[in-house]
Amino acid sequence: MARKRIITLIALCGMLAAALAVIPRAGLASSHREAPLISLDPAADSTDLYAFVSPDRPDTITLVANYIPLEEPNGGPYFGNFDPSVLYEIKVDNTGDGEEDISYQFRFRNVIVNPNTFLYNTGPVAALNDKNLNFRQYYSVTEVKGGKSTLLADNLQVAPANVGPRSMPNYGKLAADAVRPIAGDRAILVFAGPRDDPFFVDLGSIFDLGALRPLNSLHLLPLDTAKGIDGVSGYNTHTIAIQIPIDQITRDRKPKHDVSDPNAVIGVYTSASRQSTQVLRGGKAKTSWVQVSRLGEPLINEVIIPIGQKDFWNATDPADDKQFLKMYEKPELAALINLLYPPLKNNIPTDGRGDLSLILLKGVPGVTAMAQTTPADLLRVNTAIPPSAAVGQGNRLGVPAGDLAGYPNGRRLEDDIVDVDLRAVACGYGDVLQKLFSLCNLSPNNTIGDGVDKNEVPFLEHFPYVAPPHSGYDSPLHQTAK
Repeated sequence: MARKRIITLIALCGMLAAALAVIPRAGLASSHREAPLISLDPAADSTDLYAFVSPDRPDTITLVANYIPLEEPNGGPYFGNFDPSVLYEIKVDNTGDGEEDISYQFRFRNVIVNPNTFLYNTGPVAALNDKNLNFRQYYSVTEVKGGKSTLLADNLQVAPANVGPRSMPNYGKLAADAVRPIAGDRAILVFAGPRDDPFFVDLGSIFDLGALRPLNSLHLLPLDTAKGIDGVSGYNTHTIAIQIPIDQITRDRKPKHDVSDPNAVIGVYTSASRQSTQVLRGGKAKTSWVQVSRLGEPLINEVIIPIGQKDFWNATDPADDKQFLKMYEKPELAALINLLYPPLKNNIPTDGRGDLSLILLKGVPGVTAMAQTTPADLLRVNTAIPPSAAVGQGNRLGVPAGDLAGYPNGRRLEDDIVDVDLRAVACGYGDVLQKLFSLCNLSPNNTIGDGVDKNEVPFLEHFPYVAPPHSGYDSPLHQTAK
């Protein structure tokens, strides 16, 4: 019955997509309410994924998965939290077949110290175990490898909400105490808790018929040309971060490789699953986990996958992504750019875009390709390419600008994925992919962007790197006029 309902919803979404087909549409928010069903389930919505060699610990790789889009910092007294009924996972494919070889599973539970108060905390909170912290979350970390599950840690405490200066006079210390080494001498670090949403993009303009604010002069409406406005600025998200030694995650278990060695490359995706219960004959019940959200490369389910298949895409595995190949190689966004911006070079190819499927779905030979090249939505990172700068200091345009440690070789917090992907679609890379994604030289297409070039607050120089969450008391979303 549940399957029948899902199929019916997908069919309805397909009818809606057909009705809207005559209207130009585009969305470039990295999995922030990107599909009909998951938009109704924010606690299970995978909003962003990052994977990069750690600048301050270059023998490790850092994986950051964010969930819950556009969290309002004022959302008390029961602030945004991980959902105990959701299975959160970060999965690693180190062979290239699209199937996870290692999975890190995170399960959460809630503890309410005093059920007789409405307050999140009943006084200033100086430590994670402070008696004044009324609402607490704890979590476990389980590694699944070769079909074997190993509990790496349990009863780890989630960093609390950043309520305000009276409640959390030293929030930085609370969050730092939530960074924990686990698995004994395996040198793994983990963190879970609210953070500033590190994604940056002009949502307001892009969702207004695919417009880019810096290119307003090219539209018929009398709008001023302006820099972009970060639509995610001031919002929080919930972060799960794990830092793992490279030799524990690569296929051959070696810490160092040549750049061209496919064993140096791993593919990562994150997912969220909910339990489904099936009642069998005789009244017996059978439960299983059903994936409701996934994310590898940013922007895929927003820009590449059409509305009618977004829910279906979220429920499938990367190993089956060959069925979506034509959507990568005939992207709707290319036709939109041709339509919306005639002054740009109107020879943007709208079909046969093997350059996009190579970068985003297969991996570039000698750079991000693994031993197998199964088309799969994975965030591929070459662990043999060292960090080029401290966190937040890399070139925002990543590989196309010559910074090989950046996107689309993995994804760092500072990487401007919106501009990189827009330029990839608008001018293509073609044969230069074999030259490490050399910069596209089709002018003026190589300058297209949304006008938002960085996050509104700086990142941390140490794990978990993502900036602290905004507090409800002084949220930048609600400032009193001066």
